[in-house]
Amino acid sequence: MIRVLIADDEALMRAGIRLILENAENPEDIDVVAEAGDGREAAAACRAQDIDVALLDIQMPNADGIAAAEEIARLSPHTRVVMLTAFGEEASVTRALRAGAGGFLLKDTGPAELIRAVQLAAKGEPVLSPRITRRMMERHVRTGRETEAALRKTEELTPAERDVLRLLGTGLSNAEIADQLYLSAGTVKAHISRILTRTGCANRVQAAVLAHDAGLLDGR
Repeated sequence: MIRVLIADDEALMRAGIRLILENAENPEDIDVVAEAGDGREAAAACRAQDIDVALLDIQMPNADGIAAAEEIARLSPHTRVVMLTAFGEEASVTRALRAGAGGFLLKDTGPAELIRAVQLAAKGEPVLSPRITRRMMERHVRTGRETEAALRKTEELTPAERDVLRLLGTGLSNAEIADQLYLSAGTVKAHISRILTRTGCANRVQAAVLAHDAGLLDGR
């Protein structure tokens, strides 16, 4: 059973997310055990209850989602945090990842993707919206590439790891990368873990930026 907290200052948004999760194909797998209307309430709920996945809106009163993520990471480290964001909040997404969030989803994410995201987060896997990831990559590329430094970071990667990194840079999920390369999801996850270690990247977003900087999406 995955115990979920939904935090959003809009009651209608919380109700919609709850409805989606409670109508999952296997509803017994997910239990919405708490709701919060602001960041302070969200952090308090994670301290008071055993929460597996916290879905946090970035923009909330009385401590926003990022402040709540920091507090949850400090006092309830077993809770996986996924930020809910509007399109165009790339700077906030970066801050959220640094604060300890395990990923982010757009607020217009479809029901199936939302349910899958909760399941992945509960397993400790990162949850990143491909559309936001691509937008962040495009913005980073427009501000200039540090190609030489990026290439040095990727020198120790094996050909298989470079292939995975290239596809990660396009915003694909583990399952989509596995399908593209005819690998198991477990193998892809292991490759990504080694990529992060060998390149010094803290998360998938940094690794995706590295893929762009190194020119891997250009066939290098």
